Amino acid sequence: MDLVFKALADPTRRRLLDSLREEDGQTLGRLCSRLAMTRQSVTQHLEVLREANLISVVRRGRERWHYLNPVPIHELQQRWIAPFEQPRLGVLEAIRRQAEETRMKPDFVYVTYIHATPERVWEALTDADLTGAYWGHSNVSDWRPGSPWEHRRVDGSGVADAGGVVLEVEPPRRLVMTFGEAGAAARPDSSTVTFLVEPYHDIVRLTVTHVNLATDDDLAAVSLGWPAVMANLKSLLETGRVLPQAPWEVPASL
Repeated sequence: MDLVFKALADPTRRRLLDSLREEDGQTLGRLCSRLAMTRQSVTQHLEVLREANLISVVRRGRERWHYLNPVPIHELQQRWIAPFEQPRLGVLEAIRRQAEETRMKPDFVYVTYIHATPERVWEALTDADLTGAYWGHSNVSDWRPGSPWEHRRVDGSGVADAGGVVLEVEPPRRLVMTFGEAGAAARPDSSTVTFLVEPYHDIVRLTVTHVNLATDDDLAAVSLGWPAVMANLKSLLETGRVLPQAPWEVPASL
């Protein structure tokens, strides 16, 4: 094994093995043509590989043909990798799969500019009457971290079509909350909405970020819903009126 580890420690020798793996049975000239090295240097590397039994050499006339011998590598795998690979690789595979699933969840970001103060925009995001006016649902909560919030219909039924948990509150700048079924507890994979209110010269930049959307259908829904909600909010704060009936609908989930 010492000779095998020594042979594999050099990147040039690993390249020679890769070359033979791709095209087994090559002359010295053929191997040299794939490496920008002199014949003498390549010959020295091949001798190290031969001594480690990683290649075999067959003379045909005046030429020496080199062939890959995978047996020592197989023995190395059986001794140093196989006894450990199943439990560890199983854990690594689970981590990789979870990371890929997390990355695959779509996110949505929407930015709008409103002629208002940050305090007025914050009030529009957290006041039940104002949200009811431009959203069609009243957002009801005491707006403290850890408190529940509900997205209640304004028809007097008191039904909450959505809701979640308030995660972060920094008036009048930042509001973070989970967004899903009313009464649902916050989980690491919960769908989450962040409102970021930033002064921008004499106006306000409002950024809505919706992350951990479960499916592409959810992404399609919020891609229609958030621009509609924000357009109505902008109109209410700038003109005192919501938009007239338009050819879009705010999805019930928003």
